[in-house]
Amino acid sequence: MRLDKYLKVSRIIKRRPVAKEVTDKGRVQVNGKLAKAGTTLKIGDIIMIRFGNKILETKVLLLTENARKEDAEKMYEIISETRINGDSNGPTDD
Repeated sequence: MRLDKYLKVSRIIKRRPVAKEVTDKGRVQVNGKLAKAGTTLKIGDIIMIRFGNKILETKVLLLTENARKEDAEKMYEIISETRINGDSNGPTDD
């Protein structure tokens, strides 16, 4: 499954065009490597996304073309959620 579609179906990012924009800006890594919207995901992949002052790291648990809102959270596991302090040079855990 394409990365941008996975981010939308899993509801990590609500709209696919936004998911594509985030990946095109270099804010997403898959297994430690910079990823593009068309990157193919596999179960077990680790996705790291930078949202402004937050870094979200998730593990892919399920790949499905469509998911109801209740099932979307079963598609991934949050490994870490780190808030970046604007005054320092590095991330800080909440």
